[in-house]
Amino acid sequence: MSATPEAKGRLTPGDILARKGGSPVVCLTAYTTPMAQLADASCDLVLVGDSLGMVLHGLPSTLGVTMEMMILHGRAVARGLNRACMVVDMPFGSYEEGPEQAFRNAARLMAETGCQAVKLEGGQHMEATIRFLVQRGIPVMGHVGLTPQSVNTLGGYKVQGRGEDGARVLADARAVAEAGAFSVVLEKLPGTLGAEITAALPIPTIGIGAGADCDGQILVVDDMLGQFAGFRPKFVRRYAELGNAAADAIAAYAADVRARQFPGPEHIFEGKAR
Repeated sequence: MSATPEAKGRLTPGDILARKGGSPVVCLTAYTTPMAQLADASCDLVLVGDSLGMVLHGLPSTLGVTMEMMILHGRAVARGLNRACMVVDMPFGSYEEGPEQAFRNAARLMAETGCQAVKLEGGQHMEATIRFLVQRGIPVMGHVGLTPQSVNTLGGYKVQGRGEDGARVLADARAVAEAGAFSVVLEKLPGTLGAEITAALPIPTIGIGAGADCDGQILVVDDMLGQFAGFRPKFVRRYAELGNAAADAIAAYAADVRARQFPGPEHIFEGKAR
C-alpha cells in the first residue's frame, strides 16, 4: 500500500476531536510552504484560511477569494506539513447554494490539495450541508459567531453573541456539532459565551477572540507575527514585530546600495581581468 498521511504520523480530524477537554489544540493559519514548515513544528492544526485574500493579496475582505486561490495555497502548505492536521477554508460562494454544490467543491479541495478537512462558515442554516458532507466522507470544521464571509450582512466585524444574541450563537454551535463537524471555530464572542458553548458541545471549540476557556486557539499567523498592519483586532497578541523588522532591513539595504556599501568585497567573486 502507498503511504498515507496517517501512516507518516499526521494528526487527523479524529485526533483533534479526541482532544475535547484535554490539552489545548494549537492552531495557526499558513499560506506558504516555509510558513507551513515553521507551524508544523509546534502546531496541531494548520488552517489554509481565506484570510489569505487580505494578508497576501491585498483584498478588502475575504469575499474575493476563489477556489483557485485556495487550491494554489493549499498545495503550497501541504508541501510543508509532516505532522499537523491540514484544513482548508471553503471560499465564499463555493458552498452556500446547497449540499451538492458544497460536496463538489469540498471534494475538489481535498483531491487537489491533499487536505484532511474543510472549514465552512455558518450555523443552523448550514446544518444540512455539514451533515451531507460528513456522511460522504468529508470531515468538516465549523465556524460560528463572527463569520467574515457574512460581514456585509452582519454590518461589519462586530462582537457577536452579546446579551440575548448569545442564544442564537449557542444554537448555531449546537447545530454544527449535531451535524457531525469534528470541531468548531468560535470567533469574536464574549468570553463567558465562549466558555458556555465549550461546556455544552461534545466537540472541540477553537477560539479566536472567544476567551481562554475554549478547547483550542487559532490566530492568523501574519497578525501574530506582526506582519499585517491593515488592522489589529483586540484578540490578537503579537509575539513578534516582523513587519517593522523587515521594513528596517529593507531601508538599510537601500541605503547601502545607494552609498555603494553593498555589495562589499566579501560578496564579490574573484576573477582574472581580460
